[in-house]
Formats: sequence, C-alpha cells, structure tokens
Amino acid sequence: MVSTNGRISGGYRIGIIGAGSSGTYLANLLLQQGHRVDLFERAPAPRAEGCGILVIRSGMEALQAGNPELCQKILKAGNPVKSFEFRNLRGEAFRSHAVEERNDLLPRILIHRKDILEALLETVPEDCLHLNARFESAMQSDRGVVARFQDGSQWEGDLLVGSDGIASKVREFVVPGVKPFYLGDIVWRGITRDRQFCKEGQFIVYTRGRGIYANFFDLGGDRTHWGFFIEAELDESEAGKPRPNNISLPLQELAKLPEDARNVIASTPPEQIACRYSYDLDCLPQLYRGRIVLVGDAAHAKSPTQALGMTSGWEDALRLSHHLATRADIDEAIANFQAERMPIVHEYQRESREMSLKIGRRRRRSAA
Repeated sequence: MVSTNGRISGGYRIGIIGAGSSGTYLANLLLQQGHRVDLFERAPAPRAEGCGILVIRSGMEALQAGNPELCQKILKAGNPVKSFEFRNLRGEAFRSHAVEERNDLLPRILIHRKDILEALLETVPEDCLHLNARFESAMQSDRGVVARFQDGSQWEGDLLVGSDGIASKVREFVVPGVKPFYLGDIVWRGITRDRQFCKEGQFIVYTRGRGIYANFFDLGGDRTHWGFFIEAELDESEAGKPRPNNISLPLQELAKLPEDARNVIASTPPEQIACRYSYDLDCLPQLYRGRIVLVGDAAHAKSPTQALGMTSGWEDALRLSHHLATRADIDEAIANFQAERMPIVHEYQRESREMSLKIGRRRRRSAA
C-alpha cells in the first residue's frame, strides 16, 4: 500500500477507490494531466469479468474526447449496432429498424465488458494500481483527505474519489445512510457461442406481458450476450443482497420464450451466467463533501433500461478531469463539477427508473 505525501508540481494527489470502468478511465485522464494518482481496488486482481453491454453514442464520445486512442481500441474490440428488433413471446417481430452508419458520428457498440476493462487497464501504469486495497474509512482535515484500508495502511492526498459502485463505502462519507431502491426483478445474464440466432450487429428484445423480458445481442466472434428478467418480491432475509440465494434459472418462466431463444440460454456454460437483483439509487442531494467526491454508480446507479450506466460514469470522469485542469482551486473545481453534473445525472436517474417501472417492474423499496 502507498502513503503519498507532498504535492507534485502542477498537479494534485488524487486517490480513486474502485478500479471499474469509471475509476480507471478517470485515472487515465488525470495521469495525462500530470496529477499523482493512486487507484485502489479491493479485489486481488483487476476485475475484467462481466457480460455484454451496449455502449451508446454519448459514451463513445466521452472516450473520444478524453483519449482518442482508447476509443479506437474499444471500437475495434466491439461490434457496431446494425439493427434493433422487437419480438413478442411467439417470436414474431412487430417492430424493427436498421441503424444508419454515418462517418461523421461514432457508432453505438455491442461489446464484452471484459474487453472494455482490459483496454482501460492498459492505460494505467502498474505502480498506480493497488490491489487487495479494501477501503474502510476516510478523514478530512486542513491538509486534505486520509483514506484508511482494512490492512491498516493509509493514503493521504488532496482529493478522494469514490468510484466503488452502488454499494459504495466511500458514499457514507458524502451522504450517509443511502439505501438502494429495489426495482422489482431478478436478472440473469450470460454469454454463449452462437452462429445462427443473432446476426452481425443485431440487438433483439422480447417484450413481455407481466413477469418476463429478455434481450439478445451479437458480440462478434460467434458470441451472443443474453439477459433474462423476471419480477420477484424481495424477501426480507435477502434485502440488500446483490444476488438471490437461489440463482437457478426459473424453468417455468423460461418456457415462455420461443424455443430458439431458450436454446441459446440453455447452451450457456454455467460459469458464464451471472444472476443479480436489480437496484438503482434515489437522487443524492450532493455529489461531494469537502474533498471527497463521487462518480459513476457510487453517485447515481440507474436502471439499465436506457444503457446509461457506463456512459454516465465516463462522462463524470471527463468532466471532473476537465474542471480539475481548468481551475486553480481544487474546491472550486469540485463545486463546479457538481453544479454541472448533478442536474444531468438526476435526469438520467429519473428517466431510467420511470422507464423501468413502466415496463412492469414493481415498486418495492429495499431495506438494504
């Protein structure tokens, strides 16, 4: 573990808790600007797992604005979306449209999260990344911020950034007592080999009556990502848990999908399937306190209905780095970041939750 003392010329000492997509991109941007950055990850190895994701255009634009080379790597690793198709549970397409490719606009990308995280981690020097670093607490003083870790070590610097997800521990030192909002469903996701079901660049959505919803999309390399959702009451004994005790796919609900879609799911190796409850966050009253600031899901976790999660974290990283680069006073930079971003992310949160509840998810609040 690293204890950092002394300010470097022209930059700040910045610690980032959480080496996911938001924190790692922020580290890259701040390093480019000459700041001394320490990126802390609680896991023993960089987290490069996960399933597929749709990165919308504004997310690619946030990458292009901050690191064009990184943007090109991710473009090459993914597949541009070529079509969206909506089907009923009989497998009949009732709406579809092709996506126009334009040279003057960045495309929407279908990509494995693993490819994104590996590309991001390549931009961060090894001596910047600290693994097995379990954040425990923070203390502020006139000198800045001290972060303490489970192994007894500590870091001291000018700014601490919480990028540690919806279950953020850093958030307790900005807005304590925040509980995730349960959106009413359990989500299974997986990746499997597929040469027939999804065509190149295709995104398929099965709309549901009450209780079922699924999507499938092409990841390239004969890989298909799928997501399967069912509504479920949250048992008090599992409130706040990231995943149910029983993660088995519900065969009765799965049987409502057409046979070809079921076969894609059935062909998925168990180790390639993830299961989680679906949560978001209420809008926070602030994004920072003193010299501790939140970005990404730690600040504004959302329903996935509008594919804004990773995108909004990259936008946070871009704008925070911009304000730190253009303001001589760090406190002014953080205040300006909040003034700019908070209305935007609050609107993202409201729109995503409204859409999520509209398509059938129950209004149940977690006691997490």
